[in-house]
Amino acid sequence: MITKRIIPCLDVKDGRVVKGVNFKGLSDVSSPVELAKFYTENGADELVFYDITASAEGRAIFTDILCEAASSVFIPLTVGGGINTLDDFDRVLKCGADKVSVNSGAIKNPNLIYEAAKRYGDQCVVISADVKRVDGVFRVFAKGGRENTGMEAISWIKHCVDSGAGEVVLNSIDTDGVKGGFDIEMLDKVCEVVNVPVIASGGAGCIDDFIHLFKTLPKVDAGLAASIFHFGEVGISDLKQELKKQGIPVRI
Repeated sequence: MITKRIIPCLDVKDGRVVKGVNFKGLSDVSSPVELAKFYTENGADELVFYDITASAEGRAIFTDILCEAASSVFIPLTVGGGINTLDDFDRVLKCGADKVSVNSGAIKNPNLIYEAAKRYGDQCVVISADVKRVDGVFRVFAKGGRENTGMEAISWIKHCVDSGAGEVVLNSIDTDGVKGGFDIEMLDKVCEVVNVPVIASGGAGCIDDFIHLFKTLPKVDAGLAASIFHFGEVGISDLKQELKKQGIPVRI
C-alpha cells in the first residue's frame, strides 16, 4: 500500500523562511538550512522550497542557500520560484533538487512543462497551482498569488498534467495560513481530472485536518503544511503516529 506523505513547506524570502495568511502579511520564521536539517531528522517524507518572490521580482531562484540545504537533506527535495526556462530547471537540479515546481513560468510559456518532462522525465516536473475562488470560479493566480490570470484552474491543471507534469501541488489561497482545514472541495475537483499524485496545500491547523483529508479524499497522496510545523504546533512524528492509529498508511 502506498504511504501518505507529510511534507513541510519552506517559503523563502531574502534568505529566510517566512509565513503569512492568504499569501499576505509575511513574518520571519527561521533559517531555511536549519529548518531543512530539522525536518530531515524528524520524519518529514519530503521537503518543498519556494523562493516566493522570484517570479514577482523577475529574477532567477536563489542557489547558494539551496545548495547548502540540499547537501544536508536526505529526503526528496522539490524546489520552485522563478522557474521560467529549461536552464532554470537545469540549474536547480544541479543544486541538488530532485523535482522542480513550476507555476508562473508555465503560465507564461505553456510549452515549458512539455519540454521539461521530455528532457528530465515526468517524475521531475511538478505543477504548483495557486488557486482562489473568484465569483464562484476556481481561478489560477501567478507571481506568488499576486496576479489573477483569469484562467479556470481545474482545466489548466489537467492541461499541465496532460503535457507531462508528474505531480500536482494544489495551493488554496482561500485556506492558506487560516488553519481551518484543507480545501476539500477544490482538491476533489482536481483529483477527478488527473491521475498523478496530488499534494494538498493550504489550511492545515491540527492533526485532525490531515486525518479528515486522507479519509475524505483517498486519492490525495500528501499533505503539505508550513506554520503548524515551523512553530511546533504539530510534530511530524506525532502526526504520523495518529494517522497510523486511524488506519492511514504512513512511513514511520
